[in-house]
Amino acid sequence: MPVNKIHPKPASAAPARKAKPPITGPVTQGVVLRTAIYDRILQAVLEHRLPPATKLVEDKLAALFSTSRAQVRDVLARLADEGVVTTIPNRGAFIASPSPEETREVFEARRLIEPALVRWLIARRDPAAIADLRRVIAEEEAARARQDRPTMVRLSGEFHIRLAEHAGNRMLERSMRALATLTCLSIFLYDAPHATACREDEHEVLLNAIERRRADRAAQLVLEHLNHIEASLDLRPQRDIPVDLAQALQAR
Repeated sequence: MPVNKIHPKPASAAPARKAKPPITGPVTQGVVLRTAIYDRILQAVLEHRLPPATKLVEDKLAALFSTSRAQVRDVLARLADEGVVTTIPNRGAFIASPSPEETREVFEARRLIEPALVRWLIARRDPAAIADLRRVIAEEEAARARQDRPTMVRLSGEFHIRLAEHAGNRMLERSMRALATLTCLSIFLYDAPHATACREDEHEVLLNAIERRRADRAAQLVLEHLNHIEASLDLRPQRDIPVDLAQALQAR
């Protein structure tokens, strides 16, 4: 008697799983927005439009940037981590007011970091970095020529931040950004109107030494440069100045 062979049915293919879409939308938009708020506050500090001890009210900032208090709180936490903002329990967040001792410590830290940064930049032999720094100097000179003090002050600090970026160490770049900002706050805080920016030729002389790969000379020049800035401060606190937060944070 013939045996009927039972052929197993082919297993039905499992439905292909749909690939999860990349996380975008609100998350990405949140990062972009927080970065924009951070950049706007930092620029206002560097341009001396947000002086030390200015209170950063979460509700007001949220309204100014059309966002939530949670987003603003994240930005303020980042700025506090970098020392640019001081958070006082039950009082809120304030732009930092470096004391005379803290100001000296800022310059001590910069004297340790920046000579190493210029040596690393020279070792990288990056013509694009030199060209970028020359653009910053040209913009600084143009601001000085039109007597645009806020832009001149910001670009003076930005030169040192860009130098750190091009040196290639992200940790020191982050430190340099905070130190340059605290330097601007110290200049604003203490009654030294002649110290609102670096001496007009010192960035150019320093960059020339970097371009010629004269590492020892460049390291010496950056130390002299920092010493000149610190020596120009009299370290006497300035009286409190009321600030219109909305006006200070307007885009320029």
